[in-house]
Amino acid sequence: VQLVESGGGLVQAGGSLRLACAASGTSISFNTMAWFRQAPGKQREVVAKISVGGFRLDYTDSVKGRFTISRDSAKNTVFLQMNSLKPEDTAVYYCNALRGDTSVYRWGQGTQVTVSS
Repeated sequence: VQLVESGGGLVQAGGSLRLACAASGTSISFNTMAWFRQAPGKQREVVAKISVGGFRLDYTDSVKGRFTISRDSAKNTVFLQMNSLKPEDTAVYYCNALRGDTSVYRWGQGTQVTVSS
């Protein structure tokens, strides 16, 4: 299984980015998929997740109302639309499947998001 994240970059506070995670070797439709982030000196945390059926979306409190997770099953790709970005959103963002609270597959390289104030 390979997960390839893209779409990160440098953006000013208040700006937007759309991240993409292309999966190969597994179907995202059969997995709960999640976006994680890891800021310098901090543990990796789940930011958003989408259920197997795509009917349930969950977000960590700090991004509710600003981030939206979605997926395109035909492209086997998961997206994270990030609006109203804040400097505290600066981190490397990763995607992975979730089983309970545990990530399933080997981590990809992630994509760096840097938000300037």
